[in-house]
Amino acid sequence: MNWLDEGALFSQIGAFLSEDLGRGDITTQATVVRNARARGRFLAKEKMVVAGLEAAEAVFSTLDSQQQIEAFASDGDEVEAGKVIARTSGFADVLLAGERVALNLLQRLSGIATLTREYVRAVEGTRAQIVDTRKTTPGLRMLEKYAVLSGGGRNHRFGLDDGVLIKDNHIALAGGVAAAVEQAKERVGHLHKVEVEISNERDLREAIASGADIILLDNLSPEETARMVTLSRELAPQVALESSGGITLENVRAYGDAGVDLISIGALTHSARAMDISFKIQAG
Repeated sequence: MNWLDEGALFSQIGAFLSEDLGRGDITTQATVVRNARARGRFLAKEKMVVAGLEAAEAVFSTLDSQQQIEAFASDGDEVEAGKVIARTSGFADVLLAGERVALNLLQRLSGIATLTREYVRAVEGTRAQIVDTRKTTPGLRMLEKYAVLSGGGRNHRFGLDDGVLIKDNHIALAGGVAAAVEQAKERVGHLHKVEVEISNERDLREAIASGADIILLDNLSPEETARMVTLSRELAPQVALESSGGITLENVRAYGDAGVDLISIGALTHSARAMDISFKIQAG
């Protein structure tokens, strides 16, 4: 999973399984012969971008260390409806116990990757890159941000501890844009860039004059955004520009055409539809 922390992944998977299994799968214990063998396959029921195969494998290997998945696609691949994404074989009770958690993760993460790919394609040919936000499901941030990468997007800050993003409430408490930016520049290490949210020309000028590295253009129309981009490039061409707020698949291209460097979209992780994937098990 590249940048994912394997230890953190297995810890999370253990918690997910504990939530679902409780004291044991009584249905399987009551209906399936102990040590029976079975085969299962994940089938895409619609066109999608796959994400979460290794997470799904981790579900089964947590239950049985010998369990592995044979994948016929990789995370980030676009597959058509009817495609067998992966298959596995082993003890029937392991496949049945892990089925729901594995599917929940694979469906959820593939949904995020698929939606991200749609946004990425919508801005092709512009300088804009699609990035995620902290609007993630508690406990799933690492995996959901991985799914954004699988869909071709980029990650914004992972948490409050790895990036300075001054928003409206910080500005109100600090006493204004200039005061907030100047205090942040003084207090954080030299390796940290400082981003500040603005919504009008006065704040833009103030942010640039105070030394902001990145400007977040929040809840502006594409036309207003284009005007702010032109002004910012004239004043400080090195400052990166990000758009956020009210951006949809229908209007994201207009923001890309406005000339921003980044477009952050909370919907990638908080509103993506789970993909339709089935897991069919057969004896053997």
